Amino acid sequence: MSRTTHRAIPIVVAAAVIDVIGFGIIAPVLPQLITDLGHLDLPAATRVGGWMLATFALAQFVAGPIIGNLGDRFGRRPVLIACMVAFAVDYALQAVAPTLAWLFVGRAIAGLTGAVYGPAGAVIADVSPPEKRAANYGLLGAAFGIGFVIGPALGGLVATLGPRTPFVVAGALAAVNAVAMYFLLPETLAPENRRAFSWREANVVAAFRPLFAAGAIGAHAAPLLIAWFLWQLGSVVYPATWSFWATIRFGWGPKEIGWSLAWVGLLMGVVQGALTGRVVGRLGERRAAVVGLACGAACMIAYAFTTRPWQVYAFFLVGALGAFAWPALNGLVSRMTAANRQGALQGGIGSLNSVAAVIGPLLATQSLALGARHGFDGAAFLLAGALIGTAAAIIALLVRPIPVQDDG
Repeated sequence: MSRTTHRAIPIVVAAAVIDVIGFGIIAPVLPQLITDLGHLDLPAATRVGGWMLATFALAQFVAGPIIGNLGDRFGRRPVLIACMVAFAVDYALQAVAPTLAWLFVGRAIAGLTGAVYGPAGAVIADVSPPEKRAANYGLLGAAFGIGFVIGPALGGLVATLGPRTPFVVAGALAAVNAVAMYFLLPETLAPENRRAFSWREANVVAAFRPLFAAGAIGAHAAPLLIAWFLWQLGSVVYPATWSFWATIRFGWGPKEIGWSLAWVGLLMGVVQGALTGRVVGRLGERRAAVVGLACGAACMIAYAFTTRPWQVYAFFLVGALGAFAWPALNGLVSRMTAANRQGALQGGIGSLNSVAAVIGPLLATQSLALGARHGFDGAAFLLAGALIGTAAAIIALLVRPIPVQDDG
């Protein structure tokens, strides 16, 4: 398995980088595209953007456990490749979308097939011993940061050629990603760890059932999953509102939005790649999660009241430490489930994230639009900070170190 480990991890990390580049590259142009296609002002376009994200998340909520269980049955490799092909089709559709309705159709297609992070997380679980999973999940998180450095900056540049150009580039990147995985990605799920596909198991409730099977583990599962949900609910404020908030508060265009998101991605990549393994190793997964969540909450509350563009860059020096949360929490959760159910677990986590991604954008965009109408456009970040701060308190007070589940 060691040879597979060395090959699989960098390949799925590279795939995640390309996937995030594809997402980040379109972020700077969404406000302009939605306002142009819908003939809307910015507050109204913000609401539409929230419904668009909710459409994606609702489709992913239904499909996430199915994709995860298919990975447990047929292996990770075909699922990852299929996801990338679907994303290429999705971006191509949005590149020629004549109406807002077409953009919604494209988001639904993307949600039904899912992004790479669920299957990629299962690959990490397949090839990593429990004590190294958090550090390896950190590499996947670093991929998100690197992609968000390149994607928004590239999006801001190519947007000068037109608001549809970033979608064309994103579709091409997804297609290249699919081809690269076809030739380079090994299968990481051993035949003895595969299990039959069952529609009864392909839902979010069944995905989390093993977490509550043992008393000692189950006692920690409920607060851990509640904290995870609140964290995801608050974190959605970035993709849901950043471009709109920056346009409303500072009057930024695609170029400025792109550079600000690139800064966010750069710091996240540095934290995930250089600090996560050391911090988790020193503090442990639980305490590292608390530190990350607390820093993320503090940054969001600061954004609610920021008045100068330079403060956006300064405050995220603290906010970037929130990147500890994803690998630390994923490491905690993955310890609860046996090897032959890691795909289902990741699918279940994906669906839990999708519930948050249905509700979160609506909360964030509606609060931003309502606040902007009444002179306070920081309401979305204030709410997000409160949600993530609550998640930090739950982990600190109610979750204790979790034993590793046997492979039974």
